[in-house]
Amino acid sequence: MDINADLGEGGDCDALLMPLIDRANIACGGHAGDRASMRDALRLTRQYGVKAGAHPSYPDRPGFGRIETGASPAAIEADCTRQLSEFRQAADDCGVTISHVKPHGALYHRVTQDAPAADAFLRAVMAVCGDCAVMGLPESRLQEQARLAGVGYLVEMFADRRYEPDGRLTPRSHPQALIGTPDEALGQVLSVRDSGWLRARNGQWIALHADTVCIHGDGGQALALARELHRVLAGSELP
Repeated sequence: MDINADLGEGGDCDALLMPLIDRANIACGGHAGDRASMRDALRLTRQYGVKAGAHPSYPDRPGFGRIETGASPAAIEADCTRQLSEFRQAADDCGVTISHVKPHGALYHRVTQDAPAADAFLRAVMAVCGDCAVMGLPESRLQEQARLAGVGYLVEMFADRRYEPDGRLTPRSHPQALIGTPDEALGQVLSVRDSGWLRARNGQWIALHADTVCIHGDGGQALALARELHRVLAGSELP
C-alpha cells in the first residue's frame, strides 16, 4: 500500500508533504488550482520522485467541488477533457509523466455509482492522458467500467474518513465523517493493511483491500498523519 495526497488546493504544507508520499493528486483548475500551482506541484513531484496525478472535478470553486451538480455525461467529459488538457500541458512543460487520474469530491462519488458518468470520465482520461491508471473506491462503477475499457485501476482507501457498513464513505455532512486524530487514522490504515478489515462507523467490520491510502493535503492533521504513515508504511514497521 502506498500513500497519496490531494495537493495543489491552496494548502500551506504541500512542499512538506511531498517527500512523505508516493503519489500526488494535483488540482487542475476545477475546484482549485491554476497553471502556476500545477507547475509548482509538478516540479515538486519531479524533485522527490513522486508519481504525478491529475485531480479534476466539477468546475465549482465556491463549493470546492463537493456539491453534486447533476452534470450530464457530455458535460463531465468536456469539463474533464479541458482540465486534463491544461494539466497535460503543464506536465509536458515540466518534463513529468502523468501516472494516474483521480476525480475529486462530488465527481469522485458520482462516478462510483453512475456508469454513464464513469464512462464519460474515462473517455476524457484516455483521450488526454493515454495509458495511465484511474483511482477510486473498491467495487465501484468506475472500477467496473475501467476494467471493461482496459484502464488500470488503483483501489483507494482514506486514512481520515469513516466508512459506512456498505463500504461507502460516511458523508461529510455527518458529524462523525472525519477521523479526528492521527493515531486513530493510522490504526484504520494498519487494520486494512494487516488484516483486510476495517471497522465501519457503526462498529461493524467490513472487508476492504486498498492499493493506496489518501491523505487530504488541506486537512489540519495532514502533515502529522503523513509523517506517521510514511514511517510505518515506507519503513514496514509497526508503531
